[in-house]
Amino acid sequence: MPRCWLLASLLLLCGAWTQPSGSAEPVRLWPNSSFKAGETIRYKVHYGVLNAAEATVETSGSLERVAGRPCYRATVSGRTTGSFDFFLHVRDQWRSYIDTASILPLRSSRDIEESSYRKKEVVDFDQEHATVNVLQTHTKEPIRYTFKVANNVQELVSGFYYLRTLSYDRMKPGEVIHMGGFFDESTFNMDVIFRGREVIETKAGPIHVLKLVPKMPANRIFRGEEAIKIYLSDDHNKIPVLFQAELLVGSVKVDMYKYEGLKYRLNMAR
Repeated sequence: MPRCWLLASLLLLCGAWTQPSGSAEPVRLWPNSSFKAGETIRYKVHYGVLNAAEATVETSGSLERVAGRPCYRATVSGRTTGSFDFFLHVRDQWRSYIDTASILPLRSSRDIEESSYRKKEVVDFDQEHATVNVLQTHTKEPIRYTFKVANNVQELVSGFYYLRTLSYDRMKPGEVIHMGGFFDESTFNMDVIFRGREVIETKAGPIHVLKLVPKMPANRIFRGEEAIKIYLSDDHNKIPVLFQAELLVGSVKVDMYKYEGLKYRLNMAR
């Protein structure tokens, strides 16, 4: 299984990895009525029928400041459990500092520990000038990069929070959400198809959901163009409650089992 497989099941599920065109646009102002500080969501990760790992998505209890601006600190962490921890030891943490006014990242970090593989980096986003500065510290000597990116660029953690701020009330099944991003020294375009509304079973119970399907390019990991399915709660929170991915070998399911600190009541189907 490829490196970063654990949080790939939660984050790298989305993306047609191509160069974004980008245009000269000012840094946006973007409303958010879906999430707040102090939110925590916990997941069980299954590889086939096996319990493979646990993951947590949370925003810190108070706002923080980056470049003088108030930010949500959003953290995604994951760890293998049981026999998977013996064969594939994973302790990953991804973090994003998301500007409260634009829902754009001002800083992100990754601390990856997967078997013998290590990666530590901090990325600072200059949204006004559409550039990013990368600092990697997992090597003997620190490595620095600077990249030009599209306007109003996302990274993967903040991208999921951005999807939560969208209004799906008037969307019709088949409509496509476009989003440009930056990850791992590369820019990308993300196309996500809205597939409508359903009721699904989760470990937390049956929930009314919005179904999103990222459009996947040909690759050696996922099976088909619509191999990945993301389910957001069909309410004002729009939290991710379930992820499913069909791999070339096996399948991954990321299932919410516990939540706290939500802004609104979850739309349970009971």
